[in-house]
Amino acid sequence: MTQPPPPGPQYGYGYPVPPGPPRGPSKGPIILASVGGTVLLVLALIVVFTLTSGSDRSADGGFTNNAAATSTTAPTTTTAPTTTTTTSSPSSTTSSSRLDEPTVQQGPGKVFKLADHPILQDPNAGLQNLVCNLPAWQSTPSAAEAFFTAARECLDAAWGPFLRSYNLPFRSPELHFPSAASFRTACGTINVGIATAAYYCENNLYVPFDGLQTEQYGNRPGVYLALFAHEYGHHVQEVAGIMDAAWERIYAVGQDSPAGLELSRRKELQAQCFSGMFLGAHVDRGGTITRDMYDEAWNDQETRGDDTSGTHDHGSNANYAAWWRAGAYDNRIADCNTFAASSTEVS
Repeated sequence: MTQPPPPGPQYGYGYPVPPGPPRGPSKGPIILASVGGTVLLVLALIVVFTLTSGSDRSADGGFTNNAAATSTTAPTTTTAPTTTTTTSSPSSTTSSSRLDEPTVQQGPGKVFKLADHPILQDPNAGLQNLVCNLPAWQSTPSAAEAFFTAARECLDAAWGPFLRSYNLPFRSPELHFPSAASFRTACGTINVGIATAAYYCENNLYVPFDGLQTEQYGNRPGVYLALFAHEYGHHVQEVAGIMDAAWERIYAVGQDSPAGLELSRRKELQAQCFSGMFLGAHVDRGGTITRDMYDEAWNDQETRGDDTSGTHDHGSNANYAAWWRAGAYDNRIADCNTFAASSTEVS
């Protein structure tokens, strides 16, 4: 498969952040009826994806049913017995042209697929229910840096074993906390402002404190954790090869064409679902991801999406919330197959 061309500013992907005060609590859960087996983090909606490298295989694949939020905003929690699923794609071999030379076994590699990607096929596969301990949120640059650094460790511990169980080349993304009014990335120069909450590019995740809009969200760590987990969801796509496969299709049809925008929405909504999976797998496990944090994230999702931003590349606010909640409710990665969903589910 042909690799995508070198990234440019168009690779900025983001998590939409509403420009005004957050809306009130949801009236109830919005769960997709059928989700079967689909970086500019922003206050306006612009999103980033990219490319990866490697690591070794682990048989610790993961994966239990963990559920959602309080009775006022989400279904009650149910936890099924833990089941471990290990699925590995066969390693490729390269034979020399000389018959007397040995066959060389290749290491982990990306799989350039979308709806039929191996990680999306097992209906019982999800993230392990793990304890995640994060420092208390404080709206200061140093405290936010400590919070997101600890969150990355929890996300690595959740997604690393899962991806390695499929023989994918997992690596942890590099974290950056720029403090200037703009910062340079492999995807271009990014201006920090009300529209820039975080940015993911080429295995690098940037979190400028001035973009988090802490004056609006205050002490609501669940909101910050969900948006960070969304950007990390793009890293999961990158490591798996989904990102490359999606951009290959987008280049073919045109980034601003209706088909290209729909592919972008499928990528964004899948990152939403991956974010929900992470919080659903870690809430009430004995760590610091509490039910209150989970509820904050659950209710915040309805404030984000194309209805808020006026764009067409992230999905409607209703679908934006629905895909996050689908991942959070059941913690099943097959429920995040946005590339197999109908067009109405990713509108």
